[in-house]
Amino acid sequence: MKQKSSLAVMIAATCTWGLFGQDANAVDEAAFRFDTTTSLYEICAVPQDASEYVVANQACRAFIEASVQYHDEISNRKKLKRLICYPKTATIEDGKQAFIAWASAHSGDKKLMSEQPVVGLVRALAAKYPCAK
Repeated sequence: MKQKSSLAVMIAATCTWGLFGQDANAVDEAAFRFDTTTSLYEICAVPQDASEYVVANQACRAFIEASVQYHDEISNRKKLKRLICYPKTATIEDGKQAFIAWASAHSGDKKLMSEQPVVGLVRALAAKYPCAK
């Protein structure tokens, strides 16, 4: 997925962690654990009008970008089969929306939604951007 810049990711991570020290309706740190696909979905699906949207959006996008970068790097370097074959025009926001749609459609599947979040993310992105067989 097209990277906006590493600096933007570093700023997002700094803002995310900086907000954890605030109180009064600030984001609860426990709510930003990436333990399951459900937890990633809950973070990525925070509505824009929610007080924690900025932090949740940054956390979601950073998780997606880091996961996709790792996928791309390990696939290319080790000459492993790609799991996700997105077009060069795809953005992190496209990936976020694809994940939210996939997770929403599978929210009742306890087995899928209890998997590691990176597994759910890759499932969602592979469904949206399948590789030729």
